[in-house]
Amino acid sequence: MDNNNDATIALLEKHFDIVFAAPNGIKKLRELILSLAMQGKLVPQNSSEPPASELLKEIDAEKERLIKEGKIKQSKPLPKIKPDEVLYDLPKSWEWVRFETISSYIQRGKSPKYVDKSEFPVIAQKCIQWHGLELEKAKFICPESVKTYSEERFLNTGDLLWNSTGLGTLGRVGIYIHEENTYQKVVADSHVTVIRPIFIESKLLYFWIASSFVQKDIEAKSSGSTKQIELATSTVKSHIFPLPPLPEQRRIVAKIDELMAQCDELEKLRSDRDRKQITVHTAALNRLLIVKHQSDFNTVWQFITQHFRELYSVKENVTELRKAILQLAVMGKLVPQDPSDQPASELLKEIDAEKERLIKEGKIKQSKPLPKIKPDEVPYDLPKSWEWVRFETISSYIQRGKSPKYVDKSEFPVIAQKCIQWHGLELEKAKFICPESVKTYSEERFLNTGDLLWNSTGLGTLGRVGIYIHEENTYQKVVADSHVTVIRPIFIESKLLYFWIASSFVQKDIEAKSSGSTKQIELATSTVKSHIFPLPPLAEQQRIVAQIDQLMALCDNLEKQIDNANSKQTNLLNAVMTKI
Repeated sequence: MDNNNDATIALLEKHFDIVFAAPNGIKKLRELILSLAMQGKLVPQNSSEPPASELLKEIDAEKERLIKEGKIKQSKPLPKIKPDEVLYDLPKSWEWVRFETISSYIQRGKSPKYVDKSEFPVIAQKCIQWHGLELEKAKFICPESVKTYSEERFLNTGDLLWNSTGLGTLGRVGIYIHEENTYQKVVADSHVTVIRPIFIESKLLYFWIASSFVQKDIEAKSSGSTKQIELATSTVKSHIFPLPPLPEQRRIVAKIDELMAQCDELEKLRSDRDRKQITVHTAALNRLLIVKHQSDFNTVWQFITQHFRELYSVKENVTELRKAILQLAVMGKLVPQDPSDQPASELLKEIDAEKERLIKEGKIKQSKPLPKIKPDEVPYDLPKSWEWVRFETISSYIQRGKSPKYVDKSEFPVIAQKCIQWHGLELEKAKFICPESVKTYSEERFLNTGDLLWNSTGLGTLGRVGIYIHEENTYQKVVADSHVTVIRPIFIESKLLYFWIASSFVQKDIEAKSSGSTKQIELATSTVKSHIFPLPPLAEQQRIVAQIDQLMALCDNLEKQIDNANSKQTNLLNAVMTKI
């Protein structure tokens, strides 16, 4: 008996806590278990057992019997396994073999004639999942067609079903157990390869196919276009397998089952822990959003700060915290109101006066009267010093850019959707406008510091917003293209308007207010102009922006801490893995 394998398992079990803490640790542990198993390092070898070479003789004898009885056909001679095909050295009692050597049948299913319901289900790719076969997803074969099937095509207990076509499905494998269903006869369709082993533990062959040795190899050996890749039957037949003696096969399967059950428990514990963290955090944030008094707000916020270490060990909670910060900010709950601040109603008068001045100077046009904001448009009540307003009320300019005539390079970049990302503007992605075309642009179309740039078309890009800061680039004049709406606020902190557009209140609303086909949805300029905004006093705007910046920096640090902790745990896990 080999004591080295016992030491390997002891070391593995000793470090389960490290595995538990590391991101993807349990996944890596599963991979390691299969890797050790298939190298003969998971259970000890027993020198008293007949070696795999003797098992191969029994398999050959069984195949000869089946050929004589006409149950299987004589297969063509297989090429010897070359040294460059061998992945690693095996224990003395093991043998490298090809799949066809140890199987009585390897064949794709065939395309059947389907009916709504019958007694004869057809296993397709969707039925074969890593957690097992889902026979309830099967379609059914026409009873008359069943008569055309040879006996070997009907599945037997222990048959391996290997998905052999399609990106995302190729490689998944399952074991068919006839006793687990009530159907008389079951077949596979043409996208599934059936492997029927002889004197082999089907579960061991399953674990081999599921291991990284095979899963990394099959795409390299598959053929066809990206979406239609497939694993040829000839490739499956010639695939190699590390064959242990039969008693050792059973010990390996039992040990893998035992260790995988422990992995299942670890995953459940980790999932329960993460779910509890998320539930507690969500409850705390929900309380923050509904509190009406500052003292209640302070109590809940104190609870969150006292439990930062536990609550913010998962990035999902940091993401939710960012959303909550923005929600609290635009509801007037992030910073206290100061009764000495000039109210928003007075700020609106100053904005109106500024717009009148710009109209008189011919810099902007008189806008049409806006409809009053109706009660059903208002999502929540505001502090007394705030006002609900429409975007056009607080802006001197709201307009889509226009489609320019592009050149390879000039001094006049055009900001397109791809330039506007949540982390900021990426001006290096901009194309350039023809210098002659610049002369046709009115002055208002050239971007000013503080302009909001709002992506207004396209699924996946609609809704992203950025702030243009002219001093951050070296270009003289910059414009937007026709997929971007420019919003130029007056006496408003641009960052606060950015945070409002970025909040869930607006992001959830814009797709409902957009129009067009699925891929070509767009937000009309008239919709942007009439969009509402919770306007605080100017002094409070500045306090809110400062507080958001501070809290978002805290979120950045929390995410860095999580990344650092994960990196540390991953390095620790890798160090342990190298010892095994």
